[in-house]
Amino acid sequence: MTITADLPVSPAQRRSAELERQLAADPGRFRVLTGDRPTGALHLGHYFGTLQNRVRLQDLGVDVFVLVADYQVLTDRDVAERLTEHVEGLLLDYLAVGIDPARATVFNHSAVPALNQLMLPFLSLVSVAELGRNPTVKDEIAHSRQATVSGLMYTYPVHQAADILFCKGNVVPVGQDQLPHLEITRTVARRFNERYGAVFPEPDALLSAAPLLLGTDATKMSKSRGNAIALGADADETARLIKGATTDAERHITYEPERRPGVAGLVLLAALCLDRDPSELAEEIGNGGASGLKRTVTDAVNTRMAPIRARRAEYARDMGYVRGVLRAGNERANAVAEATLREVREAMGMFR
Repeated sequence: MTITADLPVSPAQRRSAELERQLAADPGRFRVLTGDRPTGALHLGHYFGTLQNRVRLQDLGVDVFVLVADYQVLTDRDVAERLTEHVEGLLLDYLAVGIDPARATVFNHSAVPALNQLMLPFLSLVSVAELGRNPTVKDEIAHSRQATVSGLMYTYPVHQAADILFCKGNVVPVGQDQLPHLEITRTVARRFNERYGAVFPEPDALLSAAPLLLGTDATKMSKSRGNAIALGADADETARLIKGATTDAERHITYEPERRPGVAGLVLLAALCLDRDPSELAEEIGNGGASGLKRTVTDAVNTRMAPIRARRAEYARDMGYVRGVLRAGNERANAVAEATLREVREAMGMFR
């Protein structure tokens, strides 16, 4: 499905395209680290933006590690509210969309002490100035929910470096805006190797080709903005949310993201669900107006999500199994992290 115009290709995009070719040719050579903060329900933006891609990589045969970043909830808020509920919700969503615990490792920060211990030597490899001028950190600080900025916010990129390097991840799926964080990870790996000997790969970015999905208010779909359609929403709730979505006064439906963001966002959502070109779909709806557009979107979303919702409900009936998936993932992640930490200690000449 073509949804973007031809644009200049950056070096990062060229490298990402080459990575895609290598992943297809030899998936067993790669380990991917990806994940989410448990701060609320995952939604359609997550599904089309990252979750589908994780399943694709898993199905290719790539070794996929999926992190439930519970410690990182505290980077921009004072307390981790409803944490157990949100973690369990993430697990249900992962299983429902097709993350297979037999082929992917799902784990959480707080259950893997050796991962977090890597932050200490890693912090010695970067300067305060380097952390302070990281553009992603600046943006997070600007939108922080905390009355004052915590030290954890500044160390966030280094914590992410530990997340990626503990398992020697060599590919990280990211959006363009996350490249500065990954560059910190590459810097940490390179400086550690130069100072102590070759231990870590320098991971490459696998750039997301997913379009920005807007919420029901025509701004970026987000957990915190109350404009998202959750993966766990039922058909009636989905229909209600779409019915109240922002459009405009023009009757004829077109796909013009800059001029008509609300309409275009709904067209794109339907097109993604139907695997259609958004411009062609808009032309097909034509003079159906906002009501015709919203009917199309509602039918498309509910049809696409029906099997995912059914699997989610099935897994929710056996939360013992769901929690067991996390326990098993934590066991594997701990074994990997402890082995890496031993290697780090040996390279650094630590007393044992």
